[in-house]
This record gives sequence, C-alpha cells and structure tokens, in this order.
Amino acid sequence: MSFSTSVTEVMPTTLSPQGVDLEQVCQQFSTPLYLYDADIIIRQIEALKNAFTYPKTKFKYAAKALTNISILKLIRQQGIDLDVVSIQEGHIALKAGFTPKQIMYTPSGVPFAEIDEAIELGFQMNVDSLPLLRYIGERYGNTVPCCLRLNPDIRAGGHAKISVGHNESKFGIALSQLDLVVDVVKQYGITINGLHIHTGSDIKDPKVFAQGAQRLYAAAQHFPDLQFIDFGSGFKVAYKEGDIATDIPQLARLMEDSFQEFCQQYGRELEMWFEPGKFIVSDSGYLLTEVTVVKENPGIDFVHVDTGLNHLLRPMMYDAYHDIVNVSNPEGAQQPYHVVGYICETDNLAEGRMIAEVRPGDILAIKNAGAYGFSMASNYNSRLRPAEVLIHQGEAKLIRQRETMDDILQNQIELPL
Repeated sequence: MSFSTSVTEVMPTTLSPQGVDLEQVCQQFSTPLYLYDADIIIRQIEALKNAFTYPKTKFKYAAKALTNISILKLIRQQGIDLDVVSIQEGHIALKAGFTPKQIMYTPSGVPFAEIDEAIELGFQMNVDSLPLLRYIGERYGNTVPCCLRLNPDIRAGGHAKISVGHNESKFGIALSQLDLVVDVVKQYGITINGLHIHTGSDIKDPKVFAQGAQRLYAAAQHFPDLQFIDFGSGFKVAYKEGDIATDIPQLARLMEDSFQEFCQQYGRELEMWFEPGKFIVSDSGYLLTEVTVVKENPGIDFVHVDTGLNHLLRPMMYDAYHDIVNVSNPEGAQQPYHVVGYICETDNLAEGRMIAEVRPGDILAIKNAGAYGFSMASNYNSRLRPAEVLIHQGEAKLIRQRETMDDILQNQIELPL
C-alpha cells in the first residue's frame, strides 16, 4: 500500500459538525461509531441541483454507498430518486418511502428469481447482459420496459477495482454486441425506454462522461421509444487538501449542451439521469475511533485503534486515503504515525500520517467515511459492527444500534456434538 506522507505544518482545527462535541457523542454512544452530518448531504444535493439547469434532469442516489434507512429518507426528502443493485436494497428503499417508479434496479448476474421479484415490485429494470434480456423477453414479452446497461469500453476511474466500463469488466453489454441486442428486442417486442452507462468511480475529467455520452447517442438511434438516458456517476470527491474533484458545473455545461443537441437529432426531449452515490454522502461521514495503544517503534510509532478493516475496508481494498484528525488533542504537535486497526491481518488505515500528538484514549475522526464505509463493514474476527448516528438540526440521533454478541450468534445453530 502507498500513502502520502506530508511534513507540512498543519493548523489545528476543532472538528465540530453542526456545533456538536464529538467527544461527548462518543461518550454517549461509545466507539467505534459512524457519524453523518445531514447538512453536508443536503449541501451536496443542492450543489448538483444548482449546477444542472436542463429541466428534465433527474438524480438517482446510488444506494449501495450507504443504505441506512434514515439516510435514504433524508435523501428522498430532497427530491432525489434511487438506484439499487439488489432486491434487499429495493425493499429498504420502499420502506424509506420511495415509490417503485422512483427506483432503478441495476443487477449484475443475479438469480432470475430476484429479477422476477423486482419486476413484480414495479422497479425500472436496467438490463446488463444478453441472457437477462432474453429471459425477460421469453418470460414477459413486451410487458416490461427495460433500460439497457451498455459497456462503452472506456477505462477510467481512480483505481483498477473501480474502473468498470472497459471491455474486460463484467458490467454491461458490450457495444460490439449491439446488433444482437437489437435482434432480441425485435424478436420479443421489448420496449427499451432507457440507455445506461457507468464507466467507473473517482473520475476527475468531465470529458470522460462526454466521451461515453457520444457512444450512447450513437446507440440510441436503434431504439425509438427512449424516455431517458442515464449517464451513471463516479464523480470524484476530495479526500485531502489539494485533491482535484470533478468540476460539477463544468460537467453540467458539457453534458447539457451535448444532450440537448442529441435530443434535437433524436426528435424529442428525453430525461437526463445521473446516479451520484459517493458524491452525496462521502464527505458527510466520520468513523470515530478510540486510541487503545500508542506503540513506540524504532522507525515510526504505531497508533492502534478500536476499529479496522472490518469497519472501513477502503484503505486496504482500494489504497484509499482518508484524512485523520485527533479530536481530543487538535492543537498537539504534528507527528508521523502509522494508524492501524485491531484486526488480525495487515490492517493499515494510514501510513506515515502527520497527526496531532496521539495519546491512549484520544478520539480520532477518520473523515470522508460516509460512502462505502458501513455498507462494506463485516463481522470479520467476530467483531461487532458499530452504531450509526446522524447529526440532524444540531442534534446527534442514533440511527442504528451497535451490534451485540446476540447478533453474532443469533443465526448460528449449535449441534449437540
């Protein structure tokens, strides 16, 4: 793994989202703890709305980033629809108050029984393979309008594991198979009401989206009944000072100009969809953790904390950078540390990181943990998953109970051996 090490003097700052004392929150709810700031979620949504002026623009929050039902309700209240990738996410969405028509269902090689359930529930189908398209045609004929997820053969994204739009990716139907798609559509009379693309995550250059759009526009000429084109997302967010994030206003201008030109050629105005996930929730989230041991080492001291890759997998899986702040000692002298988790694996949360002097018992805040933090958490090492708290209107409110040993054991069956 490779992490940036900075020796630049960092000005001390007190981290206090909406004026809430994070140490008091940890005393109330214990650690480790996922904490989300509702104001930041709303701010990110407003940034999207303000950037795009095309009246038929819709945003579908990619629920897999964070599926807590209270977060989904907050997002729904801001007028955002939903993209789900499993039937379970779909059921949570319905419980959060989304209507079936607001939900796009984008499976990847799931059992066809799940497809049947999604169709029965009334979700918008997003078809990512020829076998699935044939199955829908054979079973449902022309009664289920479908969106097609097309693979544009564009390699983009911040890491190989989140680059999903190239020709070696499992996702989507290759554009080179478009003739086969058209044959299946004609054979069963399937209505294709949308086209979808998603090239990856952490995409900085808006021109990548424009490149994918042109390939969808060319494919659109084969489908006369389109109602929308979905350009996915993958907007880059800033994880540290100096990071280049996706310029959303520039993206909006670029995409709106090309889309309106396409609509004129197509013959009518379609809806333009995007599926932001990380962009909406990443910056809102903190993983709060208590320092258990500061282990002196000849090279660099290790800071051990009461969390690990079981709660935040991204650093080990994606080499992801998450800024870390010492909440308890923000004015301490900056020192380099390796911050490591309590899992019995190589479990690095940060390497060579400059942090205000750390002492046992200090509370550290791992920032930008709102996306793919809790949603990728596990019970590895039989550890409990943490509680979740939402700061809403200046108050810290519990939105998920901390797991207990009963939760770990409840589905295990002890045989009388």
